[in-house]
Amino acid sequence: MRSVCRETSVKWYNLSVYYVYILRLNDRSYYHGYSTDLKKRLKYHRQGLIPSTKNFRPVKLIFYSAFESKTKALEFEKYLKSSSGFAFRNKHLI
Repeated sequence: MRSVCRETSVKWYNLSVYYVYILRLNDRSYYHGYSTDLKKRLKYHRQGLIPSTKNFRPVKLIFYSAFESKTKALEFEKYLKSSSGFAFRNKHLI
């Protein structure tokens, strides 16, 4: 039997990733956020460069999720900030 080697072309796509994350603040409250660069955003939170969390450091990342769709990520962030989202967070994510 003769093996046939076929060259396959690989297409590289520039995929954007959108993150939704939850931080636990030092007062034991939670902060929900969205970012396209999670590492950079966490660094900014930890350095006190984000006004809404700068007085509540240190912060701890307790959950994040990545989305291919910006719309889906923003919808999930909005949901997490709702009363139903709070219940979902407390039961399933933390």
